[in-house]
Amino acid sequence: MPSVRIRVAAALGVVVLILVAGAGPVAAGPTPSGHRPAVVPLGTPLSDVLLIGGTVAPGPNGRPALWNVSTGKPAHLNAVDPVTGARLVTAPLPGAEGGWAVTAAPDGSVYVGTYHDGRLYRWRPGSGDTVEDLGRPLADQPFIWRLTADPDGNVYGGTSPGGRVFRYDPRTGDVRDYGRPVPGQGYVKSIAYANGKVYTGSYAQAHIAELDVETGAARELPAPPGLGDIDNKQVYDINERGGRLYVRIGSAFPSPMFVYDLTAGQWVDQIPDAHGLDVAPAGDEGEVYLIQKSELKRYDPRTRQLADTGLTFTGRVQNARSIGWAELGLPDYPGRSVVGTLWRGEMFRYNPQTGKSAILPTDVRREPIEILSLAGGRTSVYAGGFLNGGLSVVDPDSGEAAFHRFSQVESIMETSAGKVWIGAYPDARLYSYDPALPWSSPEYSPGPPAAADNPRLEVNLKPHVQMRARALAEVGGKIAVGTVPEGDRLGGALVLHDPRSEESQVVRNVVQDQSVFGLAAHRGVVYGGTSITGGLSTTPPTRKEGTVFAWDVARGRKLWETVPVPGAGTVSSVIIGPDRKLWGIAGGTVFAVDPRRGTVVRRLALGSGTAGGDLVRAGRVLYAGLDGDKIFRIDPRSPRSPAPLVEHRHRRLAVGDDGRLFFSDGADLYRVDIKH
Repeated sequence: MPSVRIRVAAALGVVVLILVAGAGPVAAGPTPSGHRPAVVPLGTPLSDVLLIGGTVAPGPNGRPALWNVSTGKPAHLNAVDPVTGARLVTAPLPGAEGGWAVTAAPDGSVYVGTYHDGRLYRWRPGSGDTVEDLGRPLADQPFIWRLTADPDGNVYGGTSPGGRVFRYDPRTGDVRDYGRPVPGQGYVKSIAYANGKVYTGSYAQAHIAELDVETGAARELPAPPGLGDIDNKQVYDINERGGRLYVRIGSAFPSPMFVYDLTAGQWVDQIPDAHGLDVAPAGDEGEVYLIQKSELKRYDPRTRQLADTGLTFTGRVQNARSIGWAELGLPDYPGRSVVGTLWRGEMFRYNPQTGKSAILPTDVRREPIEILSLAGGRTSVYAGGFLNGGLSVVDPDSGEAAFHRFSQVESIMETSAGKVWIGAYPDARLYSYDPALPWSSPEYSPGPPAAADNPRLEVNLKPHVQMRARALAEVGGKIAVGTVPEGDRLGGALVLHDPRSEESQVVRNVVQDQSVFGLAAHRGVVYGGTSITGGLSTTPPTRKEGTVFAWDVARGRKLWETVPVPGAGTVSSVIIGPDRKLWGIAGGTVFAVDPRRGTVVRRLALGSGTAGGDLVRAGRVLYAGLDGDKIFRIDPRSPRSPAPLVEHRHRRLAVGDDGRLFFSDGADLYRVDIKH
């Protein structure tokens, strides 16, 4: 898909106080010369469709509809007509940003479970574009992963970080907490119902449990033959179809799907390279449809054979976000057809009688995307998206943005040669991008015919069990990458990639059991800031404090390692200051380290929080973002502690080559015009 240019109006005058919806006033402090910096909104550079959870169930007209949650602030529950692609329902979910969990009850109600706030919502037939907020079924569980319903309309959900199962009774509103079906497991990642039993799948060990909904007793099913070690694996999907469980164990990408016969009480088949997220309900002959090896396939559970349909999917993500059956009433689609949705809002359909198929657009609306990463360059600002992903190249004066569909972007850096490097999630992938050439990503948004890959995949760290390419730096013609591990693990990596030889050196546990959150480089040495955290929030750390370290690139060895701020678990950002000291942020403290010896030479306690923030350099000064709402201007030559320069909610900071400061607040981008 070609890039989309978004024109955003920007205020160009000097602004002393700007009111931003939901953000409160922007208070800007004076610079040393007495001028108050102008805070200029540059608009929302990233927006797209992202569908995660979904189902096929009756819509407001009583005919089958494609139900999905689209991420946003707020998220929306959408019902789409599988014939026309038109929206039938667009219901905001107040306070929610998205949801994996969507299920339909026999009375026509559609339920949604959300993440971050762990709430349960219900749409009733006849309620139009409104839903009921049923609250948090389990007050201490912020993530509802999946939902399922029984014939009586009871709704069951799986949660994290407690790894618990609940039941919501729509007649009374009562919630039953079944606790953990598998002791020690913090995630119930998948769930299904059949014959008075709930079946759950765990993460970060692939346990499958059977829970009796009346007694609450749980037992574990045997692991599928051929699965091997269950550690750091997740039961990504469970569906009950025609008396069988279809259990996919792996990730969002193609993984083995195991078939369990509930009557026989045994595993009977394995389907390789299944995409998920769901399997269609059984058809008239017991057949089910699923996506396997990039194609919609018909699976016959009696013969255990797969048959091609000719409907193929492209791109890195090929999961069905909803899948089911509908009578379309179209000439080439007699009787019932298989219908569903894809992650970027397209719908698909296939008719078993005629073999006719199509992938078509829908009118699910694009939503703003939170800015996860930010970098300044010579002529542009680069913004990378959270979850929905995407990369936007932004004009720093007008706010005009060229948006490109892409992966979740963890880090961005423009090198001295003008090439842009992108750290992506998952698999801690590193891409190189030439802004002077057409964008063409076969994984996410193909460009013109015969265009070369741009961005180009340079490194994939999945074999090294790394998940997030959290930090980037340029050192001696090489690209340094700092990573966070995959799954329930500790131990990130320092990666040194040579673009000329295309070889990479991977140093796992450069600081033992810590992830690498920040990088800087100077004269052949890479400096890093680390965190005690691992791949999951439930991974218990083995250390108490984050560190800074120095790595000699030519000699391939660590020079020193230091705890800069006692008690702080994460060093979130590091940079070489104008005084040639290594500066960083840990919690609410900005510190400076002698880069030769690793000794702390200065600490400035400026914030009150523990999360830390970004630290960037503009000429002779540094800018530090702390507490999520204060930006400080630090002159290393001054012995005084500075007052906040700007008070505004923010997540990321960046500086352009011209010294102008930029920051993000949610999906919004701002420029701070400072006279140096």
